[in-house]
Amino acid sequence: MAATDAPWLVVGLGNPGPEYAGNRHNAGFFVADLLAKRVGVRFSRNRKVVAEAAEGRLGVGVDAPRLVLAKPMTYMNLSGGPVAGLAQFYKVPVGQIIAVHDELDIPYGQLRLKIGGGEGGHNGLRSMARSLGSKDFIRVRFGIGRPPGRQDPADYVLSDFSAVERKELDYLVDRAADAVETVMERGLEAAQNLYHSS
Repeated sequence: MAATDAPWLVVGLGNPGPEYAGNRHNAGFFVADLLAKRVGVRFSRNRKVVAEAAEGRLGVGVDAPRLVLAKPMTYMNLSGGPVAGLAQFYKVPVGQIIAVHDELDIPYGQLRLKIGGGEGGHNGLRSMARSLGSKDFIRVRFGIGRPPGRQDPADYVLSDFSAVERKELDYLVDRAADAVETVMERGLEAAQNLYHSS
């Protein structure tokens, strides 16, 4: 399979289990779930790579981009193993991997997209870079903002979105899913131009 024939691998980062389901750290899972719903596919457990995965096409027709959606089930700091396993299985080049994750350094309500760069203390990104042997994957960064007062960032990311934040959350998850689709259909630069302006 030539690299150009490879699907996109869209990875929602988060932690498995009901106790983490509403956490800020699980923003990536929210976006992956919405994309699966839009594409009309269901996640199933891939035991070989300890992830939930789903395959589909973005739209109809033979030219519609193929994608594999994934949610690692290893906990955040070990996400890289399942991602590397899926990338190898589907022969996905690093440049066609999109990680969707929460981002402390971006205010709540904002999205930023980039390729490569540092991990900013994000254990899921660090694990992915280590396992893939490259940082040059695309990141869709879902802003969650900094914790209030002196709250520990580690506690903050593992707490649920506030009641005020939840009023906007569905819209923001929808927008992040739109951004992922734009990257696949029109490229990273077009997506940045569209989603960085607001």
